[in-house]
Amino acid sequence: MASIIRKPGSQYWHACYRDHTGRQRRKSTKETDRKKAGRLAELYERVAQRRLKPDRVRQAVAEVMEEAYPSQFPAATVRERVTQWLTLKRPAVEESTFLFYSKGAEKFLAFLKESADLGIGEIEKRHIAAFRDSLLQKVSITTARHDLKTVKAIFETAKDDGYLDRDPTEGVKVRDRSGESIRRAFTLEELHAILEIADPEWQSLIRFGLYTGQRLGDCSRLTWAHIDTARNLIRFQVRKTKKSENKPIAAPLLTHILALPVPPRPDAPIHPRSFRTRVNRLSNQFVDLLHAAGLRAVRPRKGLGVGGRREATELSFHSLRHTAVSLLKDAGIAQAVVQELVGHDSARMSQIYTHVGQEALQRAADSLPAL
Repeated sequence: MASIIRKPGSQYWHACYRDHTGRQRRKSTKETDRKKAGRLAELYERVAQRRLKPDRVRQAVAEVMEEAYPSQFPAATVRERVTQWLTLKRPAVEESTFLFYSKGAEKFLAFLKESADLGIGEIEKRHIAAFRDSLLQKVSITTARHDLKTVKAIFETAKDDGYLDRDPTEGVKVRDRSGESIRRAFTLEELHAILEIADPEWQSLIRFGLYTGQRLGDCSRLTWAHIDTARNLIRFQVRKTKKSENKPIAAPLLTHILALPVPPRPDAPIHPRSFRTRVNRLSNQFVDLLHAAGLRAVRPRKGLGVGGRREATELSFHSLRHTAVSLLKDAGIAQAVVQELVGHDSARMSQIYTHVGQEALQRAADSLPAL
């Protein structure tokens, strides 16, 4: 049975225990508290005698640390942590985005079943991979990727908040059957083909999407009050994150803006028809444009029924965001500047990229080619 001793002249308790061969071992616990040292000695012996399965060792360590240092090592079940995360997200994002997060979280909890009430630290990479695989049997690749993104965000923040010492979602990805991402960037030839058949308002929306890298909903909600040609900036109120972001105006986009008729009221929308249209309808209209340009098959308008799967597609308005990133990288713009200009929302990416100056952003925006 494990015991502890304190050597003369040492402030720390030492653990005395036997390993699986019967050999006696001594190891400093680096603890001055007798009770904490005793708990560590018992753990050392259980591990040394191989009385714990490998997957239980980490949990046993976590239990000791949580008991000894409750304030430094917060604990929560998977279900509790998901609820905490959603509670924090609700006031910070649009209702549609929150609904998107909630659906992904509900699918994950339903997949875990009773395991959802285990400690979040007991979830391993194999659980995340199995969840991904189960999604791919039921939904499209795009939906599976979105749901996995939600789960990744939950575990990423759990690690940041001290609930985990490692993120089990790292390295778990959703790929299409060829192993590559299904969504891709437009070629310049494809963009020209779309612009040739688009009406003036859609031509404008496409240019705003390409030259700012912003989403369809954010481009369609722009008013003239958001445009500052004196400072060469566009102020976006990002619906997904509820953040206000200033983006530099690329030279080709500035030429386009200056050619647009300016209304008498500064709060008038730049794209009046789109401003009054729901984003999902605008998305469908863009799909029709892609079809007319021969770039995408017609999407069925009827519901797919219970268990139906939408066909994954490689081109959408969001592909303009991919196009902007691809063109910027082809122009030799640094990754940090590309991320700042487009506005990536990953916390992990935010840790990597530091402050980027406005001058660098302007140079990046001006590197995009004219359409």
